[in-house]
Amino acid sequence: MPDPPRQRVACYVTRRRNGRLELLVFDHADDDAGTQVPAGGIDPGESYAEAAVREVREETGLTGVEVVGRLGESDRPHPETGEARLTTYVHLRAVDRSPARWTHVVTGDGEDAAMRFDCRWEPLPVTLADDQHELTDRLGD
Repeated sequence: MPDPPRQRVACYVTRRRNGRLELLVFDHADDDAGTQVPAGGIDPGESYAEAAVREVREETGLTGVEVVGRLGESDRPHPETGEARLTTYVHLRAVDRSPARWTHVVTGDGEDAAMRFDCRWEPLPVTLADDQHELTDRLGD
């Protein structure tokens, strides 16, 4: 019997600016992985909402967010390893002001420690690496 898929979240953090809905995205400053949204594994005992807030904080430094809701799931395998994964897409809303662009360095001792992420707000629609944009059409106000 195959291993169960890795449980993970992908985070659509939005804000409204000048009447347009914008999405929080980032690029890895030190490699060419493409434009992405915060995403990562769900820890044991953690809800998808808790994982989403944690991933946004870890990968962008943004703490002023609130969970709007779950948008859906995707069971696409990892693009490089082919490993099974189940991604829950979560919509979050930025509740604090943030700059248009900033660089965040990941702290801690996880596998992405010391990575630098160049964060920015992009108006929708946007195309993302690993087809992470697959559920952006479900975003509303």
